[in-house]
Amino acid sequence: MFETGVRQFRMALGMAQGRRLDPRNVARLVDDVLATLAEFGEPGADAAELIEGPMSSPEARLEVTNNSLRRTARRLAAQSPFYARRFASAQVDLAKLDVTGLRTIPVTLKQDLIERPEDFRCTDVPAYLATRTTGTTGLPAEVWLSRYEMELWPALGALASVLRGELLPGDIMQVNISSRATAATHLAAASCRLVGAGWRPLGIVPPEASLEGLAEGGATILFTVPSYLAELVTAARRAGMGTGDFRLRRLVVGGEVLSASLARAAARTFGVPLVEDPYSMTEILPITGRTCSQAHQHHDLNLGLTELVDLDTGERAAPGALGTLVITPYFPYRDCTPVFRYDTRDVARCLPDTSLRCELAGIPATSQILGKADHLLRTPGGEVVTPRQLIEAIESLPAEPWPARYRAAVRDGRIRLTLPASAIAGYGAAEGRRHFAAAGLDIDLDIVGNDQAASLRRTRSDLHETTFASQRALVGA
Repeated sequence: MFETGVRQFRMALGMAQGRRLDPRNVARLVDDVLATLAEFGEPGADAAELIEGPMSSPEARLEVTNNSLRRTARRLAAQSPFYARRFASAQVDLAKLDVTGLRTIPVTLKQDLIERPEDFRCTDVPAYLATRTTGTTGLPAEVWLSRYEMELWPALGALASVLRGELLPGDIMQVNISSRATAATHLAAASCRLVGAGWRPLGIVPPEASLEGLAEGGATILFTVPSYLAELVTAARRAGMGTGDFRLRRLVVGGEVLSASLARAAARTFGVPLVEDPYSMTEILPITGRTCSQAHQHHDLNLGLTELVDLDTGERAAPGALGTLVITPYFPYRDCTPVFRYDTRDVARCLPDTSLRCELAGIPATSQILGKADHLLRTPGGEVVTPRQLIEAIESLPAEPWPARYRAAVRDGRIRLTLPASAIAGYGAAEGRRHFAAAGLDIDLDIVGNDQAASLRRTRSDLHETTFASQRALVGA
């Protein structure tokens, strides 16, 4: 117990002073928590406070935030060529930088990262692992990570997961995301190793192969993307599989909009109480967000700052307004290719300025992610329609057309929605228009052949990987 206390103190001191943490120390804390769980059945409040943070006081939260921003900015000014120029151009006083002064620093765009990746690399850290975004919403960006990051993040993730009961010894995690998502797959594997859980990486393979791993392979946790989850639900239904065929206790998705209709169907099919929909993205790792039972997106307080910036004014979004998430990971949690005020282009709505009453009420929150800012539809009357509104309405059609394939644009002042014929099968265009009107969407509907479905909207499930059992005959064979 004494040694555990020392390890907790070392980690807390490092976080408070902004020094690099020792990943081995955090990994040993994982072992300590597992031992405590095995003996007493609960982890203890001291360990949980390391992850959740004691910052219930707004004043304490603001002080920690300002100190973390200054520490991060000072390092970037010294080690990152891109931010050395940016801070100098904005005439930032690094010693006095605080939350209120952030708006003088322009946001960082994905295009900046694509055009000048070498300028984002910090000069005092050797690169270890390269990872790329999937490119489903534009050109992919490459991000280099250090060995320190790839050892620290799984240790922090494993500690948080064990404390929350999300990952435990004996679990088997099946991962169905693109194999090119090297950071995410590496982090999942390392976290499972630290906890003593199994890890099955399959990628975006034919859904029948994944169902076999879920059923006969005894997976207890599934980690995938919503569009591939849609394929799994459809394939399971086609095969006559249901709750009794699976051992899953958790189903986790990310990277795309998850509709309520798909989430309900997946929960019924796989026998889980709910489908978890956390938030993260490659460029801002290790920052994450958690969704509560009231569909708020709660954003990490300890590892970085999340701003919600008004889409039109660039100022802090007012209650009820739409904004884009702008995220700054703090040093020492990000150190090889850090970003500062990174505009994710992920849109959320600012919640009313009242006290939250959900189970995560102590953590700042926004609405769920509503889609990408570049995919919003604006009508001449001032109405703004989000991708989530469209996906929710499409995937709740009686035909259950998962994942939603559509194209939407504003033409002659009206929203024109293009769907494949299968989306309204047995329903008809007139009934389809009434369905969308009931969802609050006044649209003109165009129907195209099913052969055009995949070209209407790209999804992450389109990144299919072949197997010898499923690949087509080779050319010339």
